Order: sequence, then structure tokens, then C-alpha cells
Amino acid sequence: MNPQVFFRNRNIFFGDLFLIVASVLGSFVLRLGFGPLLIDHAPRALVMICVSLVIKPLVYYAFGLYRRVWVYASIQELKLIAVAVTTASLLVFMVIATLQIFPVFPGFSRYVIFIDWLASLVSVGGLRFAARIIAESQTSLIGSGLRKGNNLRGRKVVIVGAGDAGVMAVREMQKTNRGETGGPGLIPVCYLDDDPAKLQQEILGVRVAGTLPQLPEVIKQYQADEVIIAMPSAPGQVIRGLATMCRKSGIPFRTLPSLPELLGGKLNVSQLREVDITDLLRRDPIRIDNELIQRRLTKKRILVTGAGGSIGKELCRQIAHWEPTELVLIGHGENSIFEILIDLNETASQLQVFAEIADVRNLERMRQIFNRYQPQVVFHAAAHKHVGLMEFNPQEAITNNVLGTLNIVELSVQTNVERLVMISSDKAVRPTSVMGASKRIAEMIVLDAAQRWSKPFSVVRFGNVLGSRGSIIPRWKRQIANGGPVTITHPEMRRFFMTIPEAVHLVLQAAAMDSGRATFVLNMGEQIRIIDLAEDLIRLSGLEPGKDIEIVFTGIKPGEKLSEELWEDGDQPVPTSHPDVLAVDESRGYTGANLEQDVKELISLAEHGGSEEIIHRLRSMIPNAAINSIQTRDISTLV
Repeated sequence: MNPQVFFRNRNIFFGDLFLIVASVLGSFVLRLGFGPLLIDHAPRALVMICVSLVIKPLVYYAFGLYRRVWVYASIQELKLIAVAVTTASLLVFMVIATLQIFPVFPGFSRYVIFIDWLASLVSVGGLRFAARIIAESQTSLIGSGLRKGNNLRGRKVVIVGAGDAGVMAVREMQKTNRGETGGPGLIPVCYLDDDPAKLQQEILGVRVAGTLPQLPEVIKQYQADEVIIAMPSAPGQVIRGLATMCRKSGIPFRTLPSLPELLGGKLNVSQLREVDITDLLRRDPIRIDNELIQRRLTKKRILVTGAGGSIGKELCRQIAHWEPTELVLIGHGENSIFEILIDLNETASQLQVFAEIADVRNLERMRQIFNRYQPQVVFHAAAHKHVGLMEFNPQEAITNNVLGTLNIVELSVQTNVERLVMISSDKAVRPTSVMGASKRIAEMIVLDAAQRWSKPFSVVRFGNVLGSRGSIIPRWKRQIANGGPVTITHPEMRRFFMTIPEAVHLVLQAAAMDSGRATFVLNMGEQIRIIDLAEDLIRLSGLEPGKDIEIVFTGIKPGEKLSEELWEDGDQPVPTSHPDVLAVDESRGYTGANLEQDVKELISLAEHGGSEEIIHRLRSMIPNAAINSIQTRDISTLV
């Protein structure tokens, strides 16, 4: 029997009607016994049945008891049932008490109401939890079949991780095996976990067969077809080790997303995906101050520029989790904005979202948007970020990254925005590119306004973000799919790396801090050699670097550095209340009038002048910049 089919909510509704009648009759029998006294109270019982049949189903519906899948009922559902039944019984009692003014009700026993409440609690809860009991019994049968070697259809899977994620994954697989969802069956044969208290225990009928280092032996012992890594909080080093063991055992492996990726979502087997390069770089779980972020974002009007970009989209997803009053999306690309709108509609349908297709360089258009929505918190993520392309198009880098930031900052001051956070880049430190220099000037504008107007405006600076649009990973994947070679600019090229969810997680943390007027630097860990990243990606593709796929060095591109920095040599970052966020005081030397004049002249050059004039001006505004003029217009140097 499929309990999910049998216990459909319409069947539960009809079951409730029967049990309501039975509960009332049973209450009268228990209170009065069989005999003449029960017959005398028959009219009262009939009225109470009619009242209960009207009130109780309506109350149960209002509490959502007909909108749940009871196969997965938990303690939360039990609490809900208790509250719903109690509310319904109180309403029935109030109606009966009111009806006592009529002759048919004198002497009505209140014990009948109490007994009916107890009977309803047992019957309503029992009917619904019967689905869970039947489902669990079928789960035990599946586990028993595995232990006895019965030939169950599906792929045999080893689950690495017997925590909440692993158990939820097994429950989803067993649901599929019971025929409740389509798709090929995955048969969990055992767990692996390093917790000694769990070893040799059974969870949902599946045994914890060993620890993580025993994975190769367990694969052979159970003749497993696949490994699923169900440890969303595991750091990259652990994932790397497991991936290596699976690769050497010649068995496919998949994983569940990391904790930041799961923020605001519900874990299920459909989220299983191939282990990718971001998993190997995953750091220890990020600790965040939920209460502080909640104070800054919950029930606030929030505006995000560049909402269609990689960082902007993830910002919107994570901001939605904190239930702002309104979320305003600003983006220049209509398709990107439409994509995040669809995403938010599916994951946060209760949130009031507005979308504005607009360019941050258009001051009057931005003014209309700020005046219309009166945002309280602004995240400024709109920017041109491609280093090579901006070398060939410095005018666009200045108008978008500098003028756009100036417009957003001025409007934030004029409309009394409570908090503004600008997303910046490590390429703004001692810039060697037009893009990096434009971001540095944008940082100056934000911090200068924070000082001049005593506003908690701040800058958040971090390094390369894996998986963002224009990043190197998609290109390498195409090269690997084509049989190589994989191209790298220089064997000693190093970068700071972070995943998109990790970066945004810490952006929100930095944004919530009381210390405004500062540059916040995210702890990016150690810089990673690009060649090591490429070799990891090749191995994740089931190939060997240098053997199956060649690696070719093409030379450093215009504007690139061999390695990046997160702050200037003379700056000393100081700890904040969060261990992964540092604050750098870069306000010294800023003078409002001088900076304002220089920025105006720079923007004028971008609108009317040439590339050489722009580069010269950037050098004068950023003394330690090392921006070179482009000597060729050959676009092939970018790829």
C-alpha cells in the first residue's frame, strides 16, 4: 500500500467527519454509560454532532491540516494538531454553552466536552500519523531486504555523512523507492560517519558501516554503484579526500550543496549534483550573527543595483531569506533581471519584489527610482568587472563604475538611506588595470561620503568569485570537453577564491556591522595557484592533467597581476566582531572638495576625451597605480 496515496487529504477529510461523529458519541457513552440516561441525552448528542461537524473541519482547514503530506509528519505537525483540536473544542464548547439557554440543553455535562477533546486529539492525530507509521514500516522492510540480499531495483548508494543531511537524503531515496515519486531508484546500503557514537547503529533501517577513511573498503563490500557526499558543512579538504578515494575506486560520486547554497531552501535529493571545483575550495562553515543581520534587513526596504549579475542575484536570494518589506531590483539587462524574478517568485513568493530596468549612469532615472521606493538599505553591486575588456574600453569603465557609484551615493545621501554597501574587488588595491582603478575611485567616493555626511556607508572587498559570469571555470570546462588543451596565462599566477554564496554570506555580515565608513575585507584564506585549480578541474572530469589533457601557458594578459592583494602595504587591518571579516581604515588623505573635483574631471574625460587622458588622470588620482597604456587594439590578446 502506498501511504501517501491512501492518506490523501480528501480521504483524511472524510475520515475526520466519521471520527467527529464517533468522538461525540463515544464521549456521551463514556460519561453516561448505556441505558435510559444515554437515550434521554440523545437530542443533546445530536446537536453537538451537528455543531462539531460544522466547526471542527473549518478549524482544521484553517490550521492547514488538509494541506500537508502526513507521510513526513513530525513533532511540529503534532503540535499543530494539538492546537487545532484544542481551538476547535473551545469553539464547540462556546456554542454549546450559548445553546444552553434553550430547553433542550439544561444540565449539559461539561465532562462530555473534555472527553470529546481527548478523543479528538487521539483520533485526529492517530489518523494522520498512521501514514507516517506505515511509511516507516515499509522503510524497515526495505532495509531488511537489503540486509538479506534481496534484489531491489535501483543503484546501490553509500551515503557519506549520517547527520541531518544524510538522513534526509536517505528518507528521500526511500520515498522514491516506495513509488511516491518518479525517476530511477537509489538504494541506500549504508552510511559512513566519523562520529563514534553512530558506528554500527541503524538510522531509518540503514546501518552506519564505518568511518570516512574506510570508504574504499565499504564500496567493495557493498558492491556500491555510487557515493553520495551528504555533508553540507564539510570543508573543501574533506571533500577533496573523498573525491580522490572515489576516483581511485572507479565509482561516480555526487554531493549536496554547501550550507550557504542551501540557505532558505529545503534539502531534497533533487539537489544532488556532481562534485565541482567549488566543493574542493569550500572552507569551514561560515558563522554569522543572525540577530544582527535580522535587525539590519528584516522589515526594511532594500534596493540592489546590478541585481542581474552573479553577486547581485545571490544577494537577492539571501536577502529574501531575511524577509524585508520590499526588495527592489535594478539592472541594465532585462533577461538577467527576469531570471532572478522567476527565482524569487519560486523561493520567496510572499516577498514584495519590484524590478526596474535602468542604468545606474542615468541620474534622473535613478532619482525617480529612489524617490518612488525610498530604500532604507542599498547594496551597490552594479559594475563592469572584466579586466581585459575594460583595458580596451576605459570610457565605459569610468562611466559605469565611477559615475554610476557617484549617482547611487548622492541619491542615498539625499533620500536619507540608512545604510549603503558597495561591492568592490581586490583589483582595486595598487591597481594595474583600468577596471581596478575605476573600482578604487568608486571606493573613495563611498568612503568620502561616509565621512562628510556621517553615514554608515561602507565598502566590502573580496577576491575572485568562482562560478561568476566571465570566470575561468566555464571556459576550462569547454576546453576539457573539446579534449584540451587547457590554457593558463602563467604558471605562477595566483588568486584569492571564494564561492558566490560564501562571498555574499559575508557581505551581509559586513553590511550589518555597526562600524560604517570603513573598507571591510573578507578573509579569503591563502591565494591558490591557478594551475592547481585547473588540475583539480581536469581530475574531477575523470582525466589526468598532462596525460589526457595538456596545459598550455599563454602569457599574462593586459592589466593582469601575478598575484592580488586585499589591502595596501601601509594599511593594518583590524579584527571585527566576526572572525572572517577585517576592517581597513583607508579614510586618511581624503578631502571632499579635491576628490569631488577630480572625479568630475575624470567623468568629463570619459564622456568626451580619449583613453590616454583617462589613464593619465587615474595615475594622478591613485599614486601607487601601475596602469599601462594599451599598445595594440588586437582583441585576441584578451582570450
